[in-house]
Amino acid sequence: MSAFNRIRWPWALLVVLVLAQICYPLTGGGTRAGLTVATVLLGYAMSVTHALVTRGPRAGAALVGTATVGGFAVEAIGVATGFPFGTYDYSGELGPKLLDVPLIIPLAWTWMAWPAWVAATHLTKRPAVRIALAGLGLAAWDLFLDPQMVAEGYWRWHSPTPALPGVPGIPVGNYLGWLGFALLLMAALAYAGGRAVEIPTEGDAPIITLWFWTYASSVLAHAVFLGLPASAAWGAVVMGAAVLPLAAHLIRPHLIGRRRRIRAQP
Repeated sequence: MSAFNRIRWPWALLVVLVLAQICYPLTGGGTRAGLTVATVLLGYAMSVTHALVTRGPRAGAALVGTATVGGFAVEAIGVATGFPFGTYDYSGELGPKLLDVPLIIPLAWTWMAWPAWVAATHLTKRPAVRIALAGLGLAAWDLFLDPQMVAEGYWRWHSPTPALPGVPGIPVGNYLGWLGFALLLMAALAYAGGRAVEIPTEGDAPIITLWFWTYASSVLAHAVFLGLPASAAWGAVVMGAAVLPLAAHLIRPHLIGRRRRIRAQP
C-alpha cells in the first residue's frame, strides 16, 4: 500500500477538523460547546488513526494507553485532590463525566500528545531530548487551551493565583503540572511504543500539518477573534520554541538544494 493510501484518512480527518475550528469563533453558546466536543473527537480520531496506519498496532495501543488512559487518570486525581494542576472543577457543558471528568478531556490529551511526539522525532534521535521536546510542546499548547476554555466557562480554578501576566483565572502551578505530566506521558509513550514510535515516517505530513496549524491558528484566533491577546503572546513564544525549530528543520534541505542548483548554473 502506498504512503498516500495509508494516510488518506488522517488527511480527511484533518480537513474536517480545520473546518470545525474555523467555525468555532463564529458561533456561541451550546453550538460552540458542541463544536468543541466535535473538534476533540476529530483530533483524537486523527491522531490515533495516524499512529496506527504509519507505525502499527503497538504504536496505536501505546498512544491510547499512555495518553488516553493516563490522561483520564491524572485528570481524575487532579479533580479529586488538586494535584498536580491546582484545585479546579468542570462545568457540565462538555458532555458526560466519569469521576467528575468529562470523557472528552483525556481524548484531548491524546489528540495533541501525538503531533507533539511526532514533531520531536523529526528534530532529534536522542531519546532524552526527544522526550523533553515533546513534553514541552504538549505543555505549551495549554497556554492556548486553558485561557480559551476558562473564558468559555468550561472549567474553573478555585484559587487561580498567581497567574501569568495578562492571563487571569489560571494559576501558574497548572502549567507546571502540565509540563510535569507531559514529560511523564512522553517517557511512558517512548517505553510502551518502543522502536515503533522512535523513527519518523514518510507518512507524517498530515500530523505535522496539524501541529503547524494548531500553533498558527491558535495565535491568530486568540489575538484576533477570541479577545485573548495575552495568551496569544505567551503561546506564540513558548509553543513557538517547540514548533518553529521543526519548520526550520524541514525547510533547510530545500534551501540548501536551491543554493546548490543556483551555484551549478553556468
